[in-house]
Amino acid sequence: MIDTLFHLHLAATGVMTGVIWFVQLIHYPWFHRVPADQFTAYHRAYTEKVGYIVGPAMLVELATGMAWLYLLGDGRTSADWISMVMLAGIWLSTIGLQIPCHQRLAAGYQPDVHRRLVRTNWIRTALWSARLGLLVAPGLI
Repeated sequence: MIDTLFHLHLAATGVMTGVIWFVQLIHYPWFHRVPADQFTAYHRAYTEKVGYIVGPAMLVELATGMAWLYLLGDGRTSADWISMVMLAGIWLSTIGLQIPCHQRLAAGYQPDVHRRLVRTNWIRTALWSARLGLLVAPGLI
């Protein structure tokens, strides 16, 4: 059971790491290329469609991570705890930084909000990348 949980957790983290790099390097930076009169509809479609991938993957990552950490019991390592603290940071960044930016962009393109979205999304990009590294090579810590 614990191996299955770990592999589901690893898969969800891997999916999210790939998604976040695509979003960070390609998708978010190109928001400014959408014509102003089409931006609201484009943004609405983007957030709806990306939610079909990101929502389940993030929820699976959170649920399997918590269950896996619980089942490890006394076998937990510092890498396990650090990884879960990073996951908490991802969720806090998503809720506190990225979602508010998207809520403001839903009303129309705003260059300052767009820049903030791209800049603050590096937090999640770094944390997901580091988490994946910890899950693949926990002995590095």
